[in-house]
Amino acid sequence: MSREEVVKKVWDLAEPVVLARGLELVDVVFRREPQGWVLRLYIDRPGGVTLGDCVQISEIISDLLDAKDFIHHSYNLEVSSPGLDRPLRRPEDFERFAGDKVKITLKQPLEGRRNFTGLLRGLRQGKVLLEIEGRVWELPLEGIKKAHIKYEFDV
Repeated sequence: MSREEVVKKVWDLAEPVVLARGLELVDVVFRREPQGWVLRLYIDRPGGVTLGDCVQISEIISDLLDAKDFIHHSYNLEVSSPGLDRPLRRPEDFERFAGDKVKITLKQPLEGRRNFTGLLRGLRQGKVLLEIEGRVWELPLEGIKKAHIKYEFDV
């Protein structure tokens, strides 16, 4: 089973559990790291998640994964908050976080560039609106490889 297939199956299994507890499943990552395979779920809610939320979801998902048994090698399950640099994946994310500074990487270059950092202005007709130095770029949602909030600390 490919990583993408594992991620899809875990997402389908975990999302109803997470939603039923008033949380949002932000991302699922399955990858090999120096210590071995890691299955990482990121959960969130307005105001943030607690350690208790992460523990509860981890215990439930662990039991479900053991019962389904579709990952055929050892891995570590981690459940955590997405942090300040939260990934943006769904169309709703690009609307919800309008006004925040974000970094977006495209799959294919647009006007010679793939990396964009600017002020998120929302989503319109399948295009993410990103303001950079007074210009509003329209980035195709389906062309986004990676997007996340770019939090900056005031110093």
